[in-house]
Amino acid sequence: MSFLSDFFSLIYPNVCMSCGKPLLHHENCVCSLCLHHLPITDFHLHKDNPVAQLFWGKVNLTSAAAYLYFNKGGNVQHLIHQLKYKGQKQVGSFLGDLYGALLKKSQFFNTIDTVIPVPLHPKKQKLRGYNQSGYFAMGLSKSMNVFLDESTLYRTVASETQTKKSRYNRWENVSTIFAIKDSDTLAGKHVLLVDDVITTGSTIEACVNALSKTPEIKISVASIATAS
Repeated sequence: MSFLSDFFSLIYPNVCMSCGKPLLHHENCVCSLCLHHLPITDFHLHKDNPVAQLFWGKVNLTSAAAYLYFNKGGNVQHLIHQLKYKGQKQVGSFLGDLYGALLKKSQFFNTIDTVIPVPLHPKKQKLRGYNQSGYFAMGLSKSMNVFLDESTLYRTVASETQTKKSRYNRWENVSTIFAIKDSDTLAGKHVLLVDDVITTGSTIEACVNALSKTPEIKISVASIATAS
């Protein structure tokens, strides 16, 4: 079995999803060098971090954080691109697993009961084949040992892409397109709402507004990355 694996790795080498170089046998998804240089924010250790501040005065959150800083043209952007557009779903679950290990030790995130990814519209998900935030949520759920809920929060309208929209137009584009079903399952829970990248926070705001209709719910937010 090991021989076959070595043989196929010569023909189809596993490469780092960040830098593109071949992975060593003990490496998975991202090489050790790129892992060492990931621009980790440490926002999960500070309640009043820049991601949390995005939502002040807009929606009621228990905590908010992002794992990595996103720089245009940088390795994190490449990782997100591989996850979102190149079918490399393992990037999401791999990063979720890493971040979950940090979040479960944080005083701000260690009471999470349920992880919920920002949903795609069924038409868009069918076209892409998967929800990139869903794979990040899977990794978080496994690492934090909490329930993964991909059905309660759903998108009612296939909105336009958010790229190049202003903050107001982003908010207007998504403000009423999320809804919840069977909300009783979330009553009294501490929910972790997750997305791939947080920029203006408009999509998260819209999701939180939908989830907030649930009695006694607590909502926290986490993403793979946020703009530095």
